[in-house]
Amino acid sequence: MKKVVVLGSTGSIGRSTLDVVRRRPDKLSVVGLSAGTHARLLEEQAREFGVDLVALNAFSGSSPEGVQVLSGEKAAAELVALTRPDIVVNGISGAAGFLPSWQAVRQGAVLALANKESLVIGGDFITREMERHGARIVPVDSEHSAIFQCLAGERPEEVSRILLTASGGPFRTRPKESFAGITPEEALSHPTWSMGRRITIDSATMMNKGLEIIEAYWLFGVDLDRIMVVVHPQSIVHSMVEFRDMSIKAQMGIPDMRVAIAYALSWPSRMELNLEPLDLAAMKTLEFFPPDEDKFPALGIAREAMEQPCTLPCVMNAADETAVEGFLERRIRFDEITDIVRKTMDKLAGSRVSSPEDLIELDRESRKIAENMIP
Repeated sequence: MKKVVVLGSTGSIGRSTLDVVRRRPDKLSVVGLSAGTHARLLEEQAREFGVDLVALNAFSGSSPEGVQVLSGEKAAAELVALTRPDIVVNGISGAAGFLPSWQAVRQGAVLALANKESLVIGGDFITREMERHGARIVPVDSEHSAIFQCLAGERPEEVSRILLTASGGPFRTRPKESFAGITPEEALSHPTWSMGRRITIDSATMMNKGLEIIEAYWLFGVDLDRIMVVVHPQSIVHSMVEFRDMSIKAQMGIPDMRVAIAYALSWPSRMELNLEPLDLAAMKTLEFFPPDEDKFPALGIAREAMEQPCTLPCVMNAADETAVEGFLERRIRFDEITDIVRKTMDKLAGSRVSSPEDLIELDRESRKIAENMIP
């Protein structure tokens, strides 16, 4: 029986994870749950799975009977430390996921990672701790899970390129000249995936793919210039790996996050899932296009951030989270999101950090600078 902690259990990744656990109660036991502010749903989940220790970012009420509640910014990391799980599923959104990921690898746990920001912000710290403590990261993002599966049994020196697929978001064919008029409602209407608000906007700007380039760099040890993005609107091929003999492995499947989650929870084996299978005969086309980096400058911004890999990706992520919130609040235009990210990076170029605590402080400073650019 594997002990599992689910961070961000009330979000889309967390709910999907718990659905997978329900299917295999003989193999998986939930020992801890965390959420941001959804206390009522968290309590319901704790009662269903018999969990007596949970974490909330903000909590001011009384603890439910038989359930201890940890609270505060470091509550999720403290939950990991106290429960000593075999697997930590990190489905927290944004920079808040960094410290729990760092704690998980320091304990030698398997980190089932959906929080790409963990490696964007502190990839150097996390990968060093992972090696030191014999931990393992199994990616849950559909793209990185696909790459992880394609690389199984392959030698690293034989990898030529990593090909990250992208849906292209809702504005793939929309003229750049009209981007200033894009509304939050339009940007939140993703053509393929059902996701949280921030990642959906990041998909619309393609910033999510910039974050994934950085995540792939830390996960797979491949040079940045060998990590490419390919737009694939159907979202059936989740990503690909090209080898030096010019053969390509592609991982395909239905666009359902439970598949990648189940693989992470059962790795190195596979778990049987009773889901609707992919109907290959019904698929008329599988299309692939190069990304338009003039329309979507976030890809270039991410590569620029990796010129200072220990600091600027942290700045980029913090500024993006702040700018996305400003757009959702209708305080800035859609096309101003990446402008604010770039300007914040310019102001903090040359920053230095020597500890995870320094990164947290850099994150705060970046948010203040970005916020000051938003009316």
